[in-house]
Amino acid sequence: MSGRFSRTIYVGNLPLDIREWEVEDLFYKYGRILDIELKIPPRPPCYCFVEFANARDAEDAIRGRDGYNFDGCRLRVELAHGGRGQSSSGDRRGSSNSNGRSGLSRHSEYRVIVRQLPSSASWQDLKDHMRKAGDVCFAEVSRDSKGTFGLVDYTNYDDMKYAIRKLDDTEFRNPWAKTYIRVRKYENSPSRSPSRSRSRSRSKSLERSVSRSPFKI
Repeated sequence: MSGRFSRTIYVGNLPLDIREWEVEDLFYKYGRILDIELKIPPRPPCYCFVEFANARDAEDAIRGRDGYNFDGCRLRVELAHGGRGQSSSGDRRGSSNSNGRSGLSRHSEYRVIVRQLPSSASWQDLKDHMRKAGDVCFAEVSRDSKGTFGLVDYTNYDDMKYAIRKLDDTEFRNPWAKTYIRVRKYENSPSRSPSRSRSRSRSKSLERSVSRSPFKI
């Protein structure tokens, strides 16, 4: 049962007239949903439980929707049993420089850089697109003097190589824009922590103004 709990989230402070399909619309992009259990008490607010197929997707949903304003209601999203897990209330959508992804994702040495992303791209959009090539364990969207770009870590070498071969020069789209992206192997050390300030790096690594986890509302 503990495995199921690790992939089931609690969603609180829902409006009284919420429908199951609206809950699905809120969370479908984070991963495959196995079950939605909607609870409508006599008095508001409503709440529900959403079970994902993958625990990592549940964590992504917590980051992406905790504190999200839905129809005037600020949602409370956390693990159904055991609180917020590795996330915290500081991971809300308040700041464009939030570091909400660092405590929940794991880096790997199998990293690609994705160029020519639209400025409206979020890390969730990027993760969804890059999953077409394999198992993504980390994704972030940043900006430098050349524009918006993404960094994506795969769990293994084969998926990384397949992503470069399959997804380079493919159409990337989200609700606001579509572009053709370029995917290359990231040559710098994947263990280097991205700077959260505007200071310049001493190396040739990319200057970044990090916009990691906030979901664009």
